[in-house]
Amino acid sequence: MPKTPHREKLLASIDNPKCKADILLLKEALEAYQIWISEIKSLQSKGKKRVFEMVKLLNKYKDFVEVDLIASRGSDFIKRQKGQLKLDNSILEEFLVYLISPDILDNLPKFDLEIGSQTAFMSLSFMPNNVNELDNKPNIIFKNKDQDFTIGKTVYYKFSSDDNFEKNKTIEGNLFLAVFATECKINYDKTMFQECAGTAQRLKQGCPIAKYFALVEYLDMIPEDCRLTEIDNVFLIRHTKRLPFEKRNHVDEIRKQHENFPISAEVIWNYVQEIQTFINAVWYDPDQALKRGSFV
Repeated sequence: MPKTPHREKLLASIDNPKCKADILLLKEALEAYQIWISEIKSLQSKGKKRVFEMVKLLNKYKDFVEVDLIASRGSDFIKRQKGQLKLDNSILEEFLVYLISPDILDNLPKFDLEIGSQTAFMSLSFMPNNVNELDNKPNIIFKNKDQDFTIGKTVYYKFSSDDNFEKNKTIEGNLFLAVFATECKINYDKTMFQECAGTAQRLKQGCPIAKYFALVEYLDMIPEDCRLTEIDNVFLIRHTKRLPFEKRNHVDEIRKQHENFPISAEVIWNYVQEIQTFINAVWYDPDQALKRGSFV
């Protein structure tokens, strides 16, 4: 999966025949994207200051694409389908990639973490068709799910019913183990919350130490206590609810909401602190059980 999900979505939309009426608009967005990424990479600051400067650039770019281009000048098609095309929430997905940096986080491992949008491992099951199949190539069912943003590592595997790993009795491949996953949502309603709860549960079945968060721009539900689920937290990055139905297609209302409720640098910093805490943590050390006086 690319580490530039927003760029990929822009290029895919430019090549999409259904977006023909918006080609110039999309090319303008691509030029603005290149400037945005260049500005992020040129920052000289570190730590919290860098995050705050990055969020300022994020707001500037999102306002331009979502308000000045799509809402103001976009065709009816692109206004309706921007969610399906992932032109808006992929911006946040790509922004998160730049948070995983030694200029922001301490104690990053010496190897390169795999970050960004990934198809993450959930679980595996052995499903032989009958008793005779036990001596054949293992029949394994893998459950995976696309995640908007992850931190993890590819794991390579080989299973066989033969101790010499005879080729016709062996299955091999790889999976992506996400130890930290985040769902990025523009609007967040009760159904999405329940879907996230189910995803978090399945993710932690395959990797119990994993963390799962949601980053939400506009809330469209009554907040619930996520401690009743496997979701570690839901961050409301704009501190606001979704616009009422009758205002959602009015450019002036959209612009006013963006101006009054920009993405909060403080909330993004709180999210970064969750990543830092996770990186610093010893996820599990059984040798310390007697010292702790408990298994966990």
